Parts: sequence; C-alpha cells; structure tokens
Amino acid sequence: MAISEDVTRVLAAKFTVMRPHLGERQWRLYLGSEARALGYGGIAAVARAAGVSELTVSAGVAELEAGAEPVPGRARQAGGGRKKAEEKDPGLIPALEELVEDSTRGDPMSPLRWTTKSAENLAGELTRQGHRCRKDAVLRVLHQQGYSTQGNSMMIEGRRHPDRDAQFRYISGRAAGFLAAGDPVVSVDAKKKEQVGQYARQGREWRPKGDPVRVRDHDFPDKELGKVTPYGVYDIGANAGFVNVGTDHDTAAFAVESLRRWWRAEGKGRYPAARRLLVTADAGGSNGYRTRAWKAGLAELAAETGLEITVCHFPPGTSKWNRIEHRLFCQITRNWRARPLTSHQVILETIAAVTTKTGLTVEAMLDAGTCPKGVKISDEQMKELEERVLDRHVFHGEWNYAVLPVPRPAPAPPAPGPAAAPPAGRCGQDTLNHPALTGMDPADLTALAAALAVPFGARREQRLYQHRGGPRRGSGRAGGHNRKLDLTDHLLAARMRQHLNLPPKVIGALLGVDGTTISHATTRTATLLDGQPPQPAALAPRIRLRTLDDLREYAAAAGISLTIPAQPHRTPRPRKKRAGQNPTHPS
Repeated sequence: MAISEDVTRVLAAKFTVMRPHLGERQWRLYLGSEARALGYGGIAAVARAAGVSELTVSAGVAELEAGAEPVPGRARQAGGGRKKAEEKDPGLIPALEELVEDSTRGDPMSPLRWTTKSAENLAGELTRQGHRCRKDAVLRVLHQQGYSTQGNSMMIEGRRHPDRDAQFRYISGRAAGFLAAGDPVVSVDAKKKEQVGQYARQGREWRPKGDPVRVRDHDFPDKELGKVTPYGVYDIGANAGFVNVGTDHDTAAFAVESLRRWWRAEGKGRYPAARRLLVTADAGGSNGYRTRAWKAGLAELAAETGLEITVCHFPPGTSKWNRIEHRLFCQITRNWRARPLTSHQVILETIAAVTTKTGLTVEAMLDAGTCPKGVKISDEQMKELEERVLDRHVFHGEWNYAVLPVPRPAPAPPAPGPAAAPPAGRCGQDTLNHPALTGMDPADLTALAAALAVPFGARREQRLYQHRGGPRRGSGRAGGHNRKLDLTDHLLAARMRQHLNLPPKVIGALLGVDGTTISHATTRTATLLDGQPPQPAALAPRIRLRTLDDLREYAAAAGISLTIPAQPHRTPRPRKKRAGQNPTHPS
C-alpha cells in the first residue's frame, strides 16, 4: 500500500521539530521506528520526509531489529566514518615532524626555513612531497605530538656580572632598612617615547561590530604634537605612582626634575619628617650610574630639599627587574590598549586613571620645560662632587652612593702667603664680607658659599648651554677666562641688596661691574637661596643708603674703610634714529 502525501507532510513536520534535539544515533533510530510503523514503503516515505538517504533509515531499522546495546560515548560503530589522513598515510607524521624540527633547528636546507610555518604552508609542503592533507589534519597532528604556537621568551641575558645577585641582595637590604625606618623608597625610570596623535595602539577593546577606531595608516611623526617621554616615580612603601610627562628630550636634567616634582607634589606631604631618600634606578639611560649630569642634578636637589639621597643602581642588563616596570609601567601600557593617544590631556587622564586591585594610585603631570641634550659636567665640577658631595659605599661604590645635602668642608687651603690685593677696579671680598654690610657672620656666608658651589655650577652650565645652543667648544675650564663675578660675589651682592637695600648701581661700583650685572646676579642667587634653610641674619638698619657717599659714611661709622675705586667714564651710545624720523635742523 502506497504512503499518502498527507502522511508524508505530517512526518516532515514532526521531523523538523525533533531533529535539533536528537543525536546522530537517536535520529537514526527514530527514523527507523517511524518506518517500521508505516510498514511496506515506510523506508522510502520516511527518507523522503526527513531529507536523508534511505540507507540511513534502513540502518536504523536494522539496529532496532538487532536490539544492539549502544556503546557509551559513540554514535557510530567502531571503525565507522572516513579514515584520518595520518591513518591512511603512515608517513605523514614523520614528514611533518621533519619539516617542523628542521626549521626549529635552523637547517638552512629546510623548505620552510625562511618562511612562516603556518598550518596552511605545512599542508602545502606535505602535499608537494606526496602526503596529501589539509591544514585541519596538520593542526590535529601537531597538537597530538605536543606542539603549540609560542612567542619568543626573552630569557637570554648579556654578560652576567659576577656580583649581579649580590647587588640585588644589597638593594633589597637597603630598601628594607629605609622602609622599616619610615623613609621613602622610590623606583624611577623613563618609559619609551610615545607619539601623540591619531596613531594605532596594540591590543583590542570592545567596540560595536564593524566600527573600529580609525587611525592613521602611517606612523609619520606629527610636528605639532610631537612625542612625549613619561618618566615614572614609583613609591614602593605607599604603592603610589607619579608620572612626569615631558615633551622634550630624555636627559639627566629631566630625570632630576621628575624626582623634584614628585617630592613637591607627593613625597614632601607623605613623609614630612624624612631626612633621607632611597632611589633605585637602572644602570643606563638618563639616570645611569655613569651619567655625570645625573649626579650633579641630584646634588642640587639634595641641597634644595635637605635630603640625603641614596642611589642604588641595578646591575647592567637587569633593567626589567626594576620594580617600576611591573608595578606601574605595565599597568599604564594595559590602560593604553587599543587607545590612540590623541592629545596630552588624553595621556594624562589615562595615566591618572590607572589602578589595581592592590590599591595602586597614580598622579600624572605635564612637563613642557626644555631639557637640552649635550650638557657637559667638567672634570673640575666632577672632582668637586666626588670630594665634597658624593659618599661612595664600600660595596660597588660605582653603583651605590649617597648625595649629601650639605657638602663636606673644602680641603684646607695652602699656607697663606702675603695677602693678595683685590682685582683692579673693585673692593676686596674680605672687606665686603662684614656683618654691617651683609647682616651675616663672615664664617656663615663662607659656609653658605661652599654649600651652594655645586648647584651654582650646575645651573651656570645649563644656562650657558642654552645661550650657546650647544656644548662648550673651548678648553672646558669651569668658570671661563672672562668671568667677573664668582659665587662669593653673587652672595655678597644678594646680601647687601637684601640687608641694606642698596641700589644695583652702588653694589656694582663696589664689585667693578654695572648695575645690570648685579640685577641678574641677585635674581639668580635668590632662586638658589630659596632651597636653603633660613640663615641667621641681623635686622636691617633703618637707614636709607642711595649713593656711594651714603654708603661710605655708613661704613666708616661701622669701622669699615671702603676704598671705592673710581669708575671709568662711559661714553653714552648714540641713540639710533627711528625709521621715518626727520633730522632736526638748527633754526
């Protein structure tokens, strides 16, 4: 009896509903049960309604009639299905391993030695050798043989210093001692330069499908926005970071300025009673142990803050062990994932938003100051630092040293000979260094000059570098050959200006220079004195001294004999005629 079309349509509707819920064996048995119920012609009708082969329905009927128990975990009988490529071709696995191992060992004759070992390339080479397969078979065999795709592992180090581990233990011991005493311990380093603008960043972020962030197709630098150098200071005890984002060169001056900004913004308030600071830094770069400008800058910072700054450098080739790398910089990089750094504001906000489950907080600040490259510290200045400011440790003093806030006393001068006459055209320093003129004890002023010697020299070199637009081209002697005022003269001018309120012109007559030079000298000295503790000074006298005669009379009353040299007559320069001005004719 033929099966009607109505029955076939009903079966098709039932099969459409049941198919998604049945496995392969269940589906086969279900079709067989429907075919048996229909009787003669049922196999063809069920196959037509379900859209399967009659062989599938027949197999289901046969399994039902045989009453075979299902094998756990299998939908087909053992041996069913298409054979795997490695089973049909026993030579496939050895050939694949040979390809992979040859390119791994570096065999120059390997077909894939200089190409990408992708599954598709491996399958193509195997097929060319007579082992026909596809990339799915290659991937399956590689996983079965214990292979996986891996990146490079940066584990090969350069030359290993024999005291590498000992230096790590030394740094750890120093840091533990500082932290136990409540003193700050910071890790410093400069992150790599970053381009500012609509440039691509590595990584991925959630976005609407098909709507990625549009960035430039080339990474040519933007001349207007330029690049930035984030210099980080990580406070180990407080788990807090500070990043000074500079827009100029990564120099020692920039590194010291970043440390100075951290101290003013966070360190000073967090450690009000601190008298010392431990800095851990890399062996190279702007804060390297061979960088003279780094030590000179730290000497200036120590004099300003009153802190004894101890520096411990990591051994060469171990910069990745610096704490700031995996506590701060990696978090910043993660926060910049797939995010173009379009402006300075975006950079600052994304750095300041960095946080971790352990409570890390970060403050970011933009530094638009100039930090010229090539600033040189002369041999004389470095000798002064070594003798009076730097305190090298016994263990690897080149890596471990302290920068004293107050320099050691200068070496004793040679036996005094006959008193040298002051230079022509000025009063002697011994005469001017009097409490009635400066308001300070002469010994205190001399000690103050010794304390300011290093920062004064460093600032002068920086100023001259900017004025020259490059490094020194002469003999490199500190101070030059045409220097009119030394540091003591600067302090004398500043103190007489502050104590007696003398006009710059009068002070210039005493020191043999003009009033403009005195104005510049007192301004520069004031910035140095701001970073020093208050100096004991007498109250200013309530008198008004405006001329040399007034000053001579005041000095005579205090027992000071001022021999003010006669000033050379200065011929005034003729004024330049302005454009469009008519000459004056006599009437």
